[in-house]
Amino acid sequence: MEPVERLYLDALMEDPAVPERSLRPQLLAGARARRRPAAPTAPWAEPYAGRVAAMDALLASAGEDDWSRVIVEGWTLQELVAHLAAKDGLLAASVGAPVLGPAIGATDSLGRTADVQNYERARSPEQTRRDWRAQADALCRHLADLAPGTVASVDGLDAPVSDQVLARCLETWVHADDAARTASLRLPHPIPEHIHPTADLCARLLPWTMLLSGLDGSGRTLLLTLTGPGGGEWHVPLGVADAAGGGAPDAHITADVVEFCFLLGGRGDPGSFPADLEGDLALAHDVLNTAPALSGP
Repeated sequence: MEPVERLYLDALMEDPAVPERSLRPQLLAGARARRRPAAPTAPWAEPYAGRVAAMDALLASAGEDDWSRVIVEGWTLQELVAHLAAKDGLLAASVGAPVLGPAIGATDSLGRTADVQNYERARSPEQTRRDWRAQADALCRHLADLAPGTVASVDGLDAPVSDQVLARCLETWVHADDAARTASLRLPHPIPEHIHPTADLCARLLPWTMLLSGLDGSGRTLLLTLTGPGGGEWHVPLGVADAAGGGAPDAHITADVVEFCFLLGGRGDPGSFPADLEGDLALAHDVLNTAPALSGP
């Protein structure tokens, strides 16, 4: 499967300087030997399954020092992987898939994360990695027989399961990048066929990120042009109840598709985000400034 093979670390791009005690030497040898393909799932869930496989390849040969290194949010790599397992488990519970790890007590992301992290701290990092991958694979297999429009609820937000899974794809992608950057590695991006639906979700979230930030874009429209493999063009009505329509947009934003996805994922400074803006510049800046509103730890 050539598209899935593209997600593995064979294509790792190395930075010029290799820091002392980097996990790169083990990664390139060990991850290739121990990599596991993406779990079988529904076509619309393949972007998520691909990022799980890529993250797992990154983790395959992490050493003891790597697992205890702080990555983001004050979390070590082991705690970060437990966080991913926690959120995957909440989605699994919502759609009737198996939930692994401790029994669900807290049903919000932060509470469930704390429960799973406490559970995994008593286990080895390799056990945590296996727990997370088993949870992700169980979810993928369950999705194979699920209609994409099935409503799923995570953190009180009801949405089609296909959108919830794309949100899991984006978060897994962002956190895999967090872990790779901490180790001075750069993971290859997903294939364009996986980037495009993720970017589509990000575009459709813009009315909600504005509303969550206290701005109502009703009656205004944005032309969003995302460049690079997997990009495209979206005519976005900025009110959550607005119907899609034609006509001249009020503002136009042109940006790199990967950078835009990462902005929605909470990475990057909206104030200095590299984009070409046209039309109502105040509106365009409002869109960019509020874009990360739905991102969380």
